[in-house]
Amino acid sequence: MATILLSIKPEYANKIFDGQKRYEYRKRIPKKEVSKIIVYSSAPEQAVIGEIKMKPTPLWNSTKANAGISRSKYRKYFSGCTTAYAFVIGSFEKYPTSKSLADLNIQSAPQSFVYLDD
Repeated sequence: MATILLSIKPEYANKIFDGQKRYEYRKRIPKKEVSKIIVYSSAPEQAVIGEIKMKPTPLWNSTKANAGISRSKYRKYFSGCTTAYAFVIGSFEKYPTSKSLADLNIQSAPQSFVYLDD
């Protein structure tokens, strides 16, 4: 099982930790089985703000009630893709104080995700 650092726009990262967003959509998922996601809230926040546990699932119809995004944004995001994935968010913990990427020995924000050592 792997841990990854995942870049998420602040609007959506904050919805995860507010409990409004239970799915994080992705066009690609890691090849390794992921047990934990460390959340990097991208610009303008640019901070590591918490962690989540999840499992992958593919369908809009089973996720739309707690998607945290509109169907039009979902369709725009997956435009041209033949497969859609979502991480099903289980438990989550928002850090009391945000961390920097340097705290995780990461030099720059990942385009999508990066594996971290456990």
